[in-house]
Amino acid sequence: MPGTSTTPDIELVIEEPHGGGGGGQPPASGDGGGDGDSSGKGPRRWTPSQRRYSTAIAIGIVSILMFFMALASAFIVLRRGSPTWVTVHLPRILWVNTLILLGSSFSLEQARSRLGRADVAGFRRLWSLTTALGFLFVAGQLAAWRQLVAEGMYIASNQASSFFYIFTGAHAVHLLGGVVALLFVTMRNFEKSQISISTAAEITSYYWHFMDGLWVFLLVLLYLG
Repeated sequence: MPGTSTTPDIELVIEEPHGGGGGGQPPASGDGGGDGDSSGKGPRRWTPSQRRYSTAIAIGIVSILMFFMALASAFIVLRRGSPTWVTVHLPRILWVNTLILLGSSFSLEQARSRLGRADVAGFRRLWSLTTALGFLFVAGQLAAWRQLVAEGMYIASNQASSFFYIFTGAHAVHLLGGVVALLFVTMRNFEKSQISISTAAEITSYYWHFMDGLWVFLLVLLYLG
């Protein structure tokens, strides 16, 4: 109508920003938060990957191998070039010790086979036998050193005797590390551990077989020297 003013209606639309607060959807749980599990019921317990244990033992084995290879290289160089080299006659007990160590590797694999068949009692029995054979090997090495000392052959007597004591002593120390690992598997309560008993037995077997093969190499090297 004339003389009547019309005020247009203004519709106000307010859009909430994406991802903002207020009535927006909460962020999904799972990958975003490290303290919660996928169900959102509570904190998620972090479990380390079993592969990292294999990587760690592989690095340790390579380090030990490099150490002994450096000693072996020095042994070969001095054996060929030294005019004062005196041959060390190896005690016969070393051959017995070698059979003991080879037997320990066999019993260890038998123990792992029993574990694979869920025979826990058989596993523990054979695993304990492996541990006892490891101690017996070290005791046999001590007997070999005492025999050489009785013959007047000391670590400083000559170059060959020095290498003999260094080779056998360093190997015995590293083997005792394997014995400690065997005892760990025997006494550990794996129900409350982040590593399973099968994985622990497998990792320990890698190290033990390596020490076995390393001893055979050192014995042949000393025999040829």
